[in-house]
Amino acid sequence: VAFSQQLGEAKLKGKIKDQKGKPLELVNISVFGKPGGTISDKQGNYELLIPANTPSLVIFSFIGFEKQEFSINAKRGETLYHNVILSEVTEMLPSIIIQDERVRSTNLQRIDPKGVTVIPSVTGTLESLIKTLPGVASTSELSSQYSVRGGNFDENLVYVNDIEIYRPFLIRSGQQEGLSFLNSDLTSSILFSSGGFDAKYGDKMSSVLDIQYKRPEELAGSLSMSLLGASAHLEGTDRNKKFSHLTGFRYKTNQYILNALETEGDYFPTFLDLQTLLRYQINSRIEISVLGYLASNTFRFIPKTRETSFGTISEVKQLTIYFDGGEMDKYQTMMGAAQLTYKPQKNVQLKFITSTYSSDEKETFDIKGQYYIGKVDTGLGSENFGETVGTIGIGTYLDHARNYLQSNVINIEHKGSYELSNKFFVWGVKYQNEQINDQLKEWNLIDSAGYTLPRPPDQINIENPQVMPLDMDFLTQSITKMNTNRVSGYVQNSWVLNEDSNEFTLTGGIRANYWDYSGDLLISPRISVSYNPNWKHDLLFRFATGYYYQPPFYKELRDFKGNLVPLQDAQKSIHFVAGADWNLTIWNRPFKFTTEAYYKHLDDLIPYEVDNVRIRYYADQKARGYAAGIDMKINGEFVPGIESWASMSIMKTEEDILGDYYFRYYDEDHQLIGIGPEENSDAALNERVEPGFIPRPTDQRFRFSMFFQDYFPTNPTYKMHLALYFGSSLPFGPPKSARYQQILRMPPYRRVDIGFSKQIIGERIYFPKNKPIMKISSLWLSLEVFNLLQVSNTISYVWVTDVTGVKYAVPNYLTPRQLNIKLVAHF
Repeated sequence: VAFSQQLGEAKLKGKIKDQKGKPLELVNISVFGKPGGTISDKQGNYELLIPANTPSLVIFSFIGFEKQEFSINAKRGETLYHNVILSEVTEMLPSIIIQDERVRSTNLQRIDPKGVTVIPSVTGTLESLIKTLPGVASTSELSSQYSVRGGNFDENLVYVNDIEIYRPFLIRSGQQEGLSFLNSDLTSSILFSSGGFDAKYGDKMSSVLDIQYKRPEELAGSLSMSLLGASAHLEGTDRNKKFSHLTGFRYKTNQYILNALETEGDYFPTFLDLQTLLRYQINSRIEISVLGYLASNTFRFIPKTRETSFGTISEVKQLTIYFDGGEMDKYQTMMGAAQLTYKPQKNVQLKFITSTYSSDEKETFDIKGQYYIGKVDTGLGSENFGETVGTIGIGTYLDHARNYLQSNVINIEHKGSYELSNKFFVWGVKYQNEQINDQLKEWNLIDSAGYTLPRPPDQINIENPQVMPLDMDFLTQSITKMNTNRVSGYVQNSWVLNEDSNEFTLTGGIRANYWDYSGDLLISPRISVSYNPNWKHDLLFRFATGYYYQPPFYKELRDFKGNLVPLQDAQKSIHFVAGADWNLTIWNRPFKFTTEAYYKHLDDLIPYEVDNVRIRYYADQKARGYAAGIDMKINGEFVPGIESWASMSIMKTEEDILGDYYFRYYDEDHQLIGIGPEENSDAALNERVEPGFIPRPTDQRFRFSMFFQDYFPTNPTYKMHLALYFGSSLPFGPPKSARYQQILRMPPYRRVDIGFSKQIIGERIYFPKNKPIMKISSLWLSLEVFNLLQVSNTISYVWVTDVTGVKYAVPNYLTPRQLNIKLVAHF
């Protein structure tokens, strides 16, 4: 202290701006090795006390900008002036800096994959970011699946390095799902479109997610560990920069999360995957690359007991189930791809791609549940308040499955591009072979109070009248083999016209698709235009329309009994999308407001129902429908130097199943006595009713999501990340019901996840150069709170029957509030 007083202090003052001359607020200014410091004010001015008569290193740092430092040696009592101009950076971990978020002349959004590192999420996958975008819906934090603008999970295109990625067929719940293909540690670019996308993308009706993996420039890597698993990646090049490697490994176990579910038991989930991308530059014109992927997802479950309360405030019931048996699922996936890129000229690029995808899926379970339904005493003054005081239902059910599926998809593809000054022409052709071997055997049997439900009808002329054949509540049994071929292609051109600083972009293209199984040739024209006028405000207007056919794959052809329904027409969606985005300034900080209104005319639809994440198609039925809505998003620096956003969607989607009807039964007094699929001879009057348009299973009328980041102004190494989701109720119905009966509504989905992180090592924290810790460029420790508000969200229902035959829908709840600790290192 005496030594410090002898040296005294000096004063350093100045102004801090960015490259555009805008003052920067909350810039951190400190002296290396000394405690304390200061920050700049709203005008960018700062004032810092520094030690006198000794060399000092002054450091200026701000999130989203390059750190700047300079040395100074001031005399005691001296006041020095030093103005600073900070330069922006686009790669900053773990903050999300999204620049040019939307590829403005198209219907694509650009997203920074590094956001996966900080967004609090149970899955920890790239899809966690996608779920916060407008038009995107998800009702399970355990799953990486999402629906877009009224579509379902099977209607989304996903590409990695121009190679289409497929999702497993047999997955029925988020807890079984495991890891998605996409690895955020390996990703450099994400483009996403929720509709109106170009002809160069494939044949599905809802969305496209286009991923590009990194091109390593130097040796680097990362390591992440949490209570939910671990991941690591390594990248690098040789000395000549001709050869590069990129490898990622992930391990996930959501055992900790699943142990908090209402069904108690032993959960053993183990999910592993390994990916590698190797590139070699033969010369300036030719490059070859190889992508390999191997995944093993295993889920074993031995249930024990379950207790769930349901009903109304005045009439509470409780379901108690005791289990025997267990479940064993295993999903193994392999993919390999090779790509040759040839550039005969600077403006011409030719790609030749071959890939193979193989999956081996096994789903087996035998689970017996013995249940009883009891009334709960809700009398506030009762001695038995909150206890079960009477039994209104008792029974046993048995679920059995031996489902095995093997699939192989082989692709051979060529893509090309030709660029002129104001034109960009692309084309492609692809051959695809699909092989499916499927063996399904699944049934459900219910025994309520000694009676099998549904009871078999009385029969005559059977071999043993004392032994009646069982009528299963649900039965699927089939053996299927398919070997089909598809050929598809596209051509597309883009024109950019500039006149008086007004920019006009027109993109037009056409796709063709032929499938030998159906013999259909599908032609899909698509066009989009954008206009960026030379106005005072930076506005851009867009419009896109086109045909989006989705030929059936395998699932769409399979009915509820497992039988294939041949000669299915391709589902068709005609998109009309109009939108605008506006770059604006609020609080002297950059923001972007984006909005899109859309209408989708749907035809030749295959109706379906959704249970958790399992989709089952009514393959023998057809429907027509529509989806209409508006999406909005505000994105920008709600907190200086760090990006946050909020999205809101309003949407309605309905379908009319062709040829469906039911009868209303009336007595002689014209009183309704029931409904049914056929005429009732005992009724005085049978009225035939055609339901018309009914809500589709994904009819979520309103959705709001937000991702917000903040930090301590005086110490930005402490940060907060919040993800909020709200989705209005979705339709559902009782089992074995017709589609027109599935118009009940689940409770809305409400969830808040929050994370708190501390930077232990990074650009603002220094260590002596002779220490090995210098090899780590950043190290973050995070505490995450999942489901902060402890909301019990419903994902599906289990249906049970009481002694009078009344069925009750008992909700299956998702995860409660839980904590997670995560450590992320980059080197």
